[in-house]
Amino acid sequence: MRQRENLRRETIKRETETALRDSGLRLNPQERAQFESRYIQERRKVEQALRQQIEAERQKELPALIQELKKEFQIDQPVKSPATKPVESANPKK
Repeated sequence: MRQRENLRRETIKRETETALRDSGLRLNPQERAQFESRYIQERRKVEQALRQQIEAERQKELPALIQELKKEFQIDQPVKSPATKPVESANPKK
């Protein structure tokens, strides 16, 4: 997990540097630090919004998926007959 977190941080750092370079801005170290901080802050907001959109879409799709799977698995299961009464003998006891 630590390795994955380090990889994520490194990716964000590279993308932050790319964003700064693509912006064409020439910033002093203090401004650069502020730019990086704001970029990361705004990126988190964008990622959070995307996660919420994906989760909302998933929640909309799940009922249909469940119904589809329910039908599929009901077909594969043997049909259960209703409980039957034991057959009574033709010779009732007197």
